[in-house]
Amino acid sequence: MNMNELTLPADWQVKPIREAYTFTHKPRGLRISAEDAVAFLPMDAIPIGRVHVSAYEERLGGKLSSGTYIENGDLLVAKITPSFENGKQAIVDWQKPFGFATTEVIPLQEIANVSDKFYLFHLLLHPEIRSDLAGKMEGTTGRQRLSKAVLGSRLIPLPPLPEQQKIAAVLGLVQRAIEQQERLIALTTELKKTLLHQLFTQGLRGEPQKETEIGLVPESWNTTPLGACCDILSGSLSYTDFLKMESSDEDGAVECMGVKVSDMNLPGNESRFVRANLSKRLPVAMAERKLIPSNTVVFPKRGAAIATNKKRLTTTWTVLDPNLIGVRAKDVVDPEFLFHWSQTFDLRKITDPGTTPQLNKKDLVPVLLPLPKEIEEQREIAHAISCVDNKLRFYQQKLSSFTDLFRTLLHQLMMAQIRVDQLDLSHMELRRQ
Repeated sequence: MNMNELTLPADWQVKPIREAYTFTHKPRGLRISAEDAVAFLPMDAIPIGRVHVSAYEERLGGKLSSGTYIENGDLLVAKITPSFENGKQAIVDWQKPFGFATTEVIPLQEIANVSDKFYLFHLLLHPEIRSDLAGKMEGTTGRQRLSKAVLGSRLIPLPPLPEQQKIAAVLGLVQRAIEQQERLIALTTELKKTLLHQLFTQGLRGEPQKETEIGLVPESWNTTPLGACCDILSGSLSYTDFLKMESSDEDGAVECMGVKVSDMNLPGNESRFVRANLSKRLPVAMAERKLIPSNTVVFPKRGAAIATNKKRLTTTWTVLDPNLIGVRAKDVVDPEFLFHWSQTFDLRKITDPGTTPQLNKKDLVPVLLPLPKEIEEQREIAHAISCVDNKLRFYQQKLSSFTDLFRTLLHQLMMAQIRVDQLDLSHMELRRQ
């Protein structure tokens, strides 16, 4: 981003960071005795995607062999790779007036009546500015560092102080919304883990439990091998052949997906394959004969991906990459119940060791599934877990929306493509973070 090529408002300035902010320096004459407890901030405590850092360790002065002097309220910018590229930075929010941090940070302070530290905090998150600074890091591969001189010489757009503060307040509001969604996601994820354990060991009917090969289950339940109640599937149409095929335009053709391990990570595919990088229409007779049907639980069967324990449910006729395998419930098992149970099962327990970890049909067939005799109870359990899943999906969608909004506002406000006074903020509570 070339500041000289931007058309900025007449009351905005373009200045190097060193002229709008100051670097924090240790005061002359500061002495710390060997017995003094000193606040120390390690790199691990500096967050990504959070504004403040309040955590610290206490170290005795005698054991403080090195560190960067910092003061409460400082903006800390990580200077070493990959911490800088990942966005590690935060504003110190301590009860203590000063302390020390890892030597791999650069501390800055705002200048009264000139600059706002929250404005710079958000500005340094702009991907073009961060990329430009990352390109000027020095040192050997893997140990490159951003120098104070390079950071200080970086030109930035500098609105009048009141506008800096308003821009920072708007972006801070969106940032707090993002943090709230992340907290809700974390809490709901923990709730789901607890619910999964409780429902698959105690059920919903309040009946006594019995001890089995896989632990406690309700007394009326069976432990049934997957090979007896499910089909282990891979399909008879290869991913490569599906890739070469032409999409059918005949009447009755059905939409089919070709999925790889990487498709598990596509947005929206957190629990089900709702999209894929490869999709085509095929005659329904071919799909029924050669493809994996919907409501099949799919997971990795080869390589390091097994350890991720990711499971996804198909939503249409599907072709599996050779690195995937599917488990399809028979009539005695509710597909949603099977899917939710699969999330409690660690694939690494049945993986063949070796240079390339793998699991096959022979490994899955004997795995025991805790199974209520009544399919209605299976459906009730599946429904209870799906309700939590739906809430989790809702929070994830909101998080994605807020994240997109933050990126858009960050660019448009910092580049003066929109002015903060043009935004309708009447219903928002703007405050300094």
